[in-house]
Amino acid sequence: MILGIQYHMPCWQTPDGSLWEAEGSFARYVDSLAPYFDQVILSVPVFDNPPVHGSRVRAANVVLAPLPYFPGPRQFYPMLPSVNRLLERWVDQCDVINLRVPSPAAIFAFRLARAKGKRIFVLVVGDYAALRLQLGYRGIKKAAFAAYVAFEEWALRYMTRRAMTFANGAALREKHERQGARVIETRTTTIAADDIVGRLDTCRGDQVRLLTVSRIDPRKGLRALPAVVAGLVKNGIDVRADIVGPTIGQIGEAEQHAISAAAGAAGVGDRVALRGALPLDALMRLYRDYDIFVLPTGPGEGIPRVLLEAMAGGLPVVTTRVSGIASLIRDGENGLLVDAPKAASFLAAVERVIASPELRQRLIQGGYATARAHTLDRQAAEMMGHVGREFGFTNDRRQTA
Repeated sequence: MILGIQYHMPCWQTPDGSLWEAEGSFARYVDSLAPYFDQVILSVPVFDNPPVHGSRVRAANVVLAPLPYFPGPRQFYPMLPSVNRLLERWVDQCDVINLRVPSPAAIFAFRLARAKGKRIFVLVVGDYAALRLQLGYRGIKKAAFAAYVAFEEWALRYMTRRAMTFANGAALREKHERQGARVIETRTTTIAADDIVGRLDTCRGDQVRLLTVSRIDPRKGLRALPAVVAGLVKNGIDVRADIVGPTIGQIGEAEQHAISAAAGAAGVGDRVALRGALPLDALMRLYRDYDIFVLPTGPGEGIPRVLLEAMAGGLPVVTTRVSGIASLIRDGENGLLVDAPKAASFLAAVERVIASPELRQRLIQGGYATARAHTLDRQAAEMMGHVGREFGFTNDRRQTA
């Protein structure tokens, strides 16, 4: 049984045949599904110039069906005729197709797979319609992105009404159910059982270290962080904040400059650092060096996978009550929820965590329990159980190994 996975996350192959992916979350997802199939074929763009660091796809039964590199839809659509031919050859090789959406090539792969009678399941991991309202586009860029979002929303409705569908978190499940789809709620995760640490408390040193892991773009609410740090310093707390994650295009670079400018204007330029992207394996170790995880994100995604990573690393979590986050975070039990990504609200929540060892320890233990319930192995087993029942086959190769 051969599984095909289609997504827009770029990969590359080294001369020794190893497959790599820049962020690491997609690589771990692929590894989690690989044991259930004889072979997995990835239909993904391949870097023209691979980055220096990345995360390796460790499963030995995964191969590439490469697409030309495209950083976004603007580069994708001019290549559509040649991409469509590559997608058709890829579909022909696969028995089961998994589409992670939204993604530019997904609807074209879906229609080819449907025409050839392939079994398809869709995993919805984001919401471009909610994201559109958070981006600061103007003029023709705003109109072009709105048109693209409208097309993606149509494509999502088309696919989710016609294929087995999983959605990351309650908000995405409810959205697509309202549009007529039958949806199974899941939690996108990157953690393995051995990623879960055992520390009991944080904030016990002279300095409090805040960590945010996020792509740098306007929807993430990161401009609130310098004011949070400034407020803590004003209240007598020695604190620093590190932001780990890549910039996304020109709008991400502009956001990075804005965060740095805000930190300088607030007098905490030496306490707020943007550290850039890290491969997932290195990132998982990094969580253990911090005291509190802070994510002031806005709408536009399901459940950020970094929340589970922070929980696995023993960090009390402070984040926003948006999208599907409230279906993972129970306020006061495994994290603190803030209604909006505003500096004053996050400042108050972070101060609560710093001031109360009892609260910290409760959040840490609640986070561990949540992380243990949402490891990659458990998520993959649940998803593949649904897929096997839907399509009428047993697809765990480990049962016969």
